[in-house]
Amino acid sequence: MGVPYAEQVAHKQAEVAAALGAVAAWHGPTTGPESGFRNKAKLVVGGRRGEPTLGILDGERRGVDLTGCGLYEPGLADMVHRLPALVADLQLTPYDVTSRNGELKHLLVTHSPDGEAMLRFVLRSPGQLPRLDLEAVRRHVPQARVVTVNLQPEHKAVLEGDREEILSPEETLPMRVNDVTLHLRPQSFFQTNTTIAAALYARARTWIRDLQPDTVLDLYCGVGGFGLHALGHGARHVIGVEVSGEAIRSAELSATGLAAGLTSEWVSGDATRQLVDASADLVVVNPPRRGIGADLCSRLQEAGPEHVIYSSCNVTTLAKDLAAMPSYAVLEAGLFDMFPQTDHHEVMVLLGRRT
Repeated sequence: MGVPYAEQVAHKQAEVAAALGAVAAWHGPTTGPESGFRNKAKLVVGGRRGEPTLGILDGERRGVDLTGCGLYEPGLADMVHRLPALVADLQLTPYDVTSRNGELKHLLVTHSPDGEAMLRFVLRSPGQLPRLDLEAVRRHVPQARVVTVNLQPEHKAVLEGDREEILSPEETLPMRVNDVTLHLRPQSFFQTNTTIAAALYARARTWIRDLQPDTVLDLYCGVGGFGLHALGHGARHVIGVEVSGEAIRSAELSATGLAAGLTSEWVSGDATRQLVDASADLVVVNPPRRGIGADLCSRLQEAGPEHVIYSSCNVTTLAKDLAAMPSYAVLEAGLFDMFPQTDHHEVMVLLGRRT
């Protein structure tokens, strides 16, 4: 922060280009708003009952208010400003890390392009559930379509636990991205920047339309963003693989009502260990920062299709994976500035087998 935005983007582009080496064609870089772009807020709750702080903790574990953070998109910013009064009204006791007393640990908020939101209360125990009155929540925060409680009883640096209680009649948050509506369940991952996510999916769709693969294998598919953008735009069948069962349920819901001739299947499993489906005409991978790893690189190198689309949030691990697949060349690439004001980036490459 403090570096002119054009310089930030130029630095990222140079860093990514240097890491990837020879690329036949570069697109972009693709940028969006340099502030007001985040569609989610992950807020640590500090302070005391009736006077909470929402933001982070300082070095002495005291709450620091970040409700005025300039990174939140406008609708999310409005919602976040309403949350301290809601927490105070519900008489929820913030969790104190030093003394290990209190209940409310975090508030996790995701905001949709249509102005709706998912609001998740992360509590230490279920004892405070009776305080969470849905009518009171929506009186303070009318944008809250989905309201849940996540239980995280352990005293450690883990944002959320495994158990989720849905308080609202609605269980999913529709996220409209281009002409695709993705349905997010409480523990489903979605990109932080909706504008750039839309551009990322649109670029992949362009490549897929040009390649006309009949079957696409979408590994680390999340809620199905890449696969659902492929269907009807070159692909007639998509197989999605994702370790998160919640994300798979989201993808299945998003895929209902497909046009005639289009089909999909969504598998809950470890994409890193998934055998490359020999029937796939194209593989799309969108792994976490660690990359796809040696085993999957070896499978793609030996039995992968003619083309692979690789979307990465870490160009260092991307370059390492590409080095492990020498039979593929980078045909096209693009930088997508998903995280302005940081050194992080998203880069996507189209790979083709060398002749």
